[in-house]
Amino acid sequence: MKYVIIGNGIASIGAIEGIRKVDTDNEILIIGAEDSPAYGRPLISYLLAGKIGPDRLALRPQEFYEKSKVSLKLGTTVTGIDTKAKTVTTDKGETIEFENLLIATGGIPFTPPIPGSDGTDVYNFTNLAHAQTLISKAKEIKRAVVIGGGLIGLKAGESLFDRGVDVTILELSPRILSLAFDANAASLAGSRLAEVGLNVRCGVSAKEIQRDADGNLKGVHLTDGDFLQTDVVVIAIGVVPNYGLAKDAGIEVDRGIHVDDHMRTSADGVFAAGDVAQAKDLLFGDDRVIPIWTNAYNQGFCAGKNMTGTDIEFKGSLAMNSISFYGLPTISVGTVNPPEDDNSYTTAVTLDEKKKSYRKLVFQKDHLVGYVLVGDIDMAGMYTAFVKFQMPIPEEAKKQLLAGEPDVLMWPDDFFRETWNPEA
Repeated sequence: MKYVIIGNGIASIGAIEGIRKVDTDNEILIIGAEDSPAYGRPLISYLLAGKIGPDRLALRPQEFYEKSKVSLKLGTTVTGIDTKAKTVTTDKGETIEFENLLIATGGIPFTPPIPGSDGTDVYNFTNLAHAQTLISKAKEIKRAVVIGGGLIGLKAGESLFDRGVDVTILELSPRILSLAFDANAASLAGSRLAEVGLNVRCGVSAKEIQRDADGNLKGVHLTDGDFLQTDVVVIAIGVVPNYGLAKDAGIEVDRGIHVDDHMRTSADGVFAAGDVAQAKDLLFGDDRVIPIWTNAYNQGFCAGKNMTGTDIEFKGSLAMNSISFYGLPTISVGTVNPPEDDNSYTTAVTLDEKKKSYRKLVFQKDHLVGYVLVGDIDMAGMYTAFVKFQMPIPEEAKKQLLAGEPDVLMWPDDFFRETWNPEA
């Protein structure tokens, strides 16, 4: 097989489209552990909330795979990779040869060692199966505890709340969204959740999940001594790169699978992309795991083109989060919490608590390296362009940014010629 891809998510879609930009003939094989076609994981919360149906989850229609000459082997788990023989083995007893392999196995939920977490009615919120189980039980669920106040936890809590469930979200940090936002943005988001009646408790987490003698879930003991009765627990602390296959195959790993600027791993003919890959960070230049949808697609697209023998460099991943809290839109991009002891950073903040409006711009010398917007996000695309393409910002242009008036006319004349490459 010319191209084999392990994993069936957004990075795989990017790889298919990258390959087909160059090679329109050789067959592509996708091996996916889940039975369903590639779906949008961020859409799981909307499915659980009842805002969309299952038909809206698919990333691409069936015709896409047919036209792209892609074979799908779903409900199949890869059990091993032999980088020397260039084969993969599966739980079905198959041995499949490859010329070029992409590992796009994504992330797996991080579950801390909480006593009582092994058993019924404890869920993660990163796969379709758990969402479907929660949907089927939604009418029976009166109370839910969500462990984790990041993006996944908040969307899980919101989805259950929208189905009439009394939800309490636990976040060990002093504020929700501690990685994506700063204190002001988190406060505005938290107040909006409180207004609609969604309970968020910060600075506390689960100490133990209590069960009766038959193993039935009863409630959660908290680290502050409190106890919450609940029907279900959702553990949504985050995900970690699913790099076990690569590590067992002798491929170099760290926090994720190490890749170079062309998404190649340390093994010949083996690439990695998406939430499992430790790739170049656009702003800092070092290698990091940044589990963001757009990064996963771009990495997959770059890997796909390079699997055909094309020489395309990956420009780098960019941290980016966008979420709406009951009509309050928010977005954060790049560095939003710079080191306090680094004098090369300066920040500019505009906060209107009554209007629930907030803007924070983070500069490093003469470059915009990050921003947070809450409420009014109309200019998000413009700010993102300044961060992504790292354009120097003269003093007059900086004043315009600080006034909330970024403009395409502020871009350098030679910007598109030197920087923009839509085929990369």
